Amino acid sequence: MNLLLAILALYSFPPPSASAFSSMNSCNKRGKSSALLASRRDVISTAAASIVALPSVVNAAAAVQDSLEIEEFLRTGIDSGGPMGVSSQAGKSRPQTGVVFRDGTDQARRVSAEILVGTKADPTAVLVSFTAPYKLETGSVYDIECRDQKTGDGVFLAVTEKVNGKSLEDLDSSFFLKRLFDPTGRFSFYGPPTDVKVKKSSMVDGNRRLLEVSFSNLSQSTSAEIPRKAIIVATIPKNTDNAVMLVSSANASRWGKGADETARSIGESFNAVSTKTSMKLRAKDRSGGTTIDF
Repeated sequence: MNLLLAILALYSFPPPSASAFSSMNSCNKRGKSSALLASRRDVISTAAASIVALPSVVNAAAAVQDSLEIEEFLRTGIDSGGPMGVSSQAGKSRPQTGVVFRDGTDQARRVSAEILVGTKADPTAVLVSFTAPYKLETGSVYDIECRDQKTGDGVFLAVTEKVNGKSLEDLDSSFFLKRLFDPTGRFSFYGPPTDVKVKKSSMVDGNRRLLEVSFSNLSQSTSAEIPRKAIIVATIPKNTDNAVMLVSSANASRWGKGADETARSIGESFNAVSTKTSMKLRAKDRSGGTTIDF
């Protein structure tokens, strides 16, 4: 820009008229020409100096933007050095927290949420939590679900119908599968699963029921049936009449290659505890205006 202005300035000097030259002697002509050349040299020198100085100005501005006032940031939480653009992020080192990971340890995500069970007229709040190494999904088709987009492995939360006072041991395995494999169930998103089999069912920790299930569901892209395996951990929170389930599943081809261990680890981290509150419990409307019932 400065170079362009300098060039324009060179041609902004009006040339002397012919009558003016005719009334001047040769000495005056030489003097005027020398003065004009000197003026033009001054403009070029000034423009060149500006161009040389321009990188310094730019670098100084970048330095201001990339600077981080540590004390000010810790006191206010605001970086007064400028907005965190691409250049400023690239120039900053990772904050030191003193945390050292053991080699082979994954940074699992702890997921927690408060849900309602029971009836609309008499709901009970339940705090659920679990740890999974997958991304928490958001959107209209997800409630509480984490998935690995590359492998298709995932885990989601589900709640059964009323158990009518029965214990986990008294409930048939088909009772838990109904919510998952019904036409409106999570595994029926692209069509009802086939070849559903309960491989194992047992009680663990006194108030947790564990089921190992195999089935085949339809692929979204090929419409082919893909064998899949899952681990279901169910519990009935105190003072409630519904079983809360955490369902971890993976492609059957990956089950003996670490996916089963991950599913078991997720299941072991699962917790569901009923909570008491004096506040009125209301269901979050995610139905798009239709009647909420649970």
